[in-house]
Amino acid sequence: MGTSAKILVVDDDPDMRETLEMILDAAGYTIVTACDGEECLVRLKEEKPDLLILDLLMPRMDGFEVCKALKDPRLAKYAKIPIIILSSIRQGVSQRRYELETGVQLDVDDYVEKPVEGPILIERVESILKKRS
Repeated sequence: MGTSAKILVVDDDPDMRETLEMILDAAGYTIVTACDGEECLVRLKEEKPDLLILDLLMPRMDGFEVCKALKDPRLAKYAKIPIIILSSIRQGVSQRRYELETGVQLDVDDYVEKPVEGPILIERVESILKKRS
């Protein structure tokens, strides 16, 4: 397919990062990875990705905290980056937890439950990137 879109993949599982990197790289995307939310925020600033694929359950700073951090006015220029949550937690459970903690809805562009098949992930990524272009 070939595209110049850059995707930041954030997951604490090295095997999952590697798998996602292979799937997305084969589809022509440029991939940058991070192993937790803290590294994610650093990579956002350094790499300025076109899309963020974010796990929810990670050590140090989880995906919920990343979503909250992106609401901070100091990070406002990164708030427009589309987010796909890729998690083993069911979507309804994640939404409810975030709402209870923050008082607002989890505002992401898509939610995919693990395990995910490569073609489905690529379809979701392409759909979001087309909407943003």
